[in-house]
Amino acid sequence: MDSLMVSNHEPTLYTIKGMCILDNDGNRILAKYYDKNVFPTVKEQKAYEKNLFNKTHRANAEIIMLDGLTCVYKSNVDLFFYVMGSTHENELILLSVLNCLFDTVTMILKKNVEKRAVLENLDVVMLAFDEICDGGIILDADPSSVVKRVDLRNDDIPIGEQTVAQVLQSAREQLKWSLLK
Repeated sequence: MDSLMVSNHEPTLYTIKGMCILDNDGNRILAKYYDKNVFPTVKEQKAYEKNLFNKTHRANAEIIMLDGLTCVYKSNVDLFFYVMGSTHENELILLSVLNCLFDTVTMILKKNVEKRAVLENLDVVMLAFDEICDGGIILDADPSSVVKRVDLRNDDIPIGEQTVAQVLQSAREQLKWSLLK
């Protein structure tokens, strides 16, 4: 019986502690943290991000244990994508969320995954964060279904089902065309 490891952690839906995108200097582009016990302040979040970036930006791996968290990551051109969970979390689940985040951003930006493009489409990328994970609970790990729900360029949605960002985008387009007439 001693050879069996027994986990004393209760199963929970709150699997994600945080997700972030950093630039190639380690500066935050976008970050969401879901556990106020782990990172209660923005100052602590940014300190963790700086430490995380310093440990991973030259590494050739995709997972790191840092400050009591398991972190999976991926880099592309001038961006670093990170998904964090507790040390007892299944790395494959964290990796599926990371892959969903990266693939969703890739689809949103039409394969042009770089800092400038993310900043220009930050509203859609923020919606994608929220569609993938809410309060630490994974909502979706399928990039194509996430992209369908955050696509602001779809004009065929009834007004009652549109998000605020979609309504604002539609109003901007109508105003632009009315001014050009």
